[in-house]
Amino acid sequence: MAPPCDRYVPGYGDANADFHVVGDHPGVHGGVETGVPFTGTAWSESFLATLVDAGLLLDDDPERPQVAATFCSYLHTCVPDGEPPTPGSYADMERFFDAELRAIAAHVLLPVGQRATEHVLETYTARDPELAREMDRIHGTELHGSGFLVVPIKEPADWTDSDADWLVEALVALQSTDYRRESDLGRFLPGGDPYFVR
Repeated sequence: MAPPCDRYVPGYGDANADFHVVGDHPGVHGGVETGVPFTGTAWSESFLATLVDAGLLLDDDPERPQVAATFCSYLHTCVPDGEPPTPGSYADMERFFDAELRAIAAHVLLPVGQRATEHVLETYTARDPELAREMDRIHGTELHGSGFLVVPIKEPADWTDSDADWLVEALVALQSTDYRRESDLGRFLPGGDPYFVR
């Protein structure tokens, strides 16, 4: 499914990802020149290095980083034409984002910034989306959703060194646990063999 615009930044990464990093749009989170989310901004180098340290990327190549069970995409993939997307434009792009999110079926959603966090909390959890107004407080914190674990990420342009360190620590700790959201449907099948699904 291609979005209804001439220029856009498609999702990038592992189609069988455990982690889905969700940004706002290319005008905010980059990728206009490279075609890869979260690249080409003043903060991209530090953001990508943080994801490497956290085990979500294999390298921090500024144009095409190698992923490790991670997928990156935007709520609104179209490159804005001077003005930020309108609420109606976000609503129109929702079907593309939702289809992609469900196709990837990651276990952990990592929304970046207030808008992405608000959308993920409102749409994929029973949490109050107003929590997104407290990004300093919820940055790198595990929030349980409806079939997803959500770990919000503060806007990288506003990070301090401690924000990067905290996120790395939180994601490394998370990966040492059984974070996968799976159900064993094998109990309904003859033979008793396990059959895990998302």
